[in-house]
Amino acid sequence: MELLKELTQVWGVAGREKKVREIIKREVAPFADEMITDSMGNLIVLKKGTGGGKKIMLAAHMDEIGFQVTKIEPDGRIRLCKVGWVWTTSIYNDKVIFQNGTVGVVGCVGPVEESKNDTSKLFVDIGCTSKAETEKHVLVGDYCGFIGAFHELQNNRICSKSFDNRVGCYMLIKALKRNDGKRVNDIYYVFTVQEEVGCRGAEVTAERIKPDIGLSIDISPDHFYPGDLEGSNAVGQGVGVKFGDPSAMLDETLINEMVSCCQDNNIKYQRDVMDRGGTDSSSINRSHYGVRVAAISIITRYPHSQSSVVSTEDIKNGIELVDKYTARTFVFDER
Repeated sequence: MELLKELTQVWGVAGREKKVREIIKREVAPFADEMITDSMGNLIVLKKGTGGGKKIMLAAHMDEIGFQVTKIEPDGRIRLCKVGWVWTTSIYNDKVIFQNGTVGVVGCVGPVEESKNDTSKLFVDIGCTSKAETEKHVLVGDYCGFIGAFHELQNNRICSKSFDNRVGCYMLIKALKRNDGKRVNDIYYVFTVQEEVGCRGAEVTAERIKPDIGLSIDISPDHFYPGDLEGSNAVGQGVGVKFGDPSAMLDETLINEMVSCCQDNNIKYQRDVMDRGGTDSSSINRSHYGVRVAAISIITRYPHSQSSVVSTEDIKNGIELVDKYTARTFVFDER
């Protein structure tokens, strides 16, 4: 899990994913038949098949949530807007780090319980006492992200920031390394940018590739612990085969084939229904003249925080599913 640890700890707020991409390029270059980085920063890695199969696009986003500086107060405090979905209470009284390495502590104007999740009420204290002093380190427009160390917990659980979605990137890297090029399908392992701000990277890469099948590899929220969502998802109960995603109506044939793949290969899985949010499947689905899509997920506790929790066993099952599923032969009926 050293690679996953490295991926989670690197800084890469949406629109600023370069350091994440550098790690991935280092890992995948020896295994790629073709590799390009487009003008948005998406990394597209092709492993060619033997011919006669489908074009399969796998998308895992590199970016993480964070903040951007909107104002520096006369007393040196830094005001923010969110980049992606952030809960004010998840970051209050904790630390953030700017792209240049400057660290600050997050406070709130008034009681955080009364902020109603308005991140414009948050501020960052980097220890300065004037605007001029702060501007030596941080400027309006700069980005900052969460700090959250990688820890091993009990029962094969691990904790870190940015499992959303460095865990998906990790799974694609591992699956690519297993691909010996003897399967019929052409498989595009795509590491996308700017998912957290609207699934933007997947949109342009899908337009470029024009896949027959699109799969997002992402996280999905755990429902076992009390929170603001309810459902059946649980960490440790297997890789998620997504049945519900409000951003895309997933293809029934692809879902059924994925369940069969799990059963045929003794892959522990759970039926994942996510009733809020979205994934890169949404952009792939609506690209070109329309693409059949499905999704694979790692169930994650405390997502979009500095202390998310996932199961290493779920990750292993996820890598196995990505590998085995992309090796299958797909036959589609007419609509």
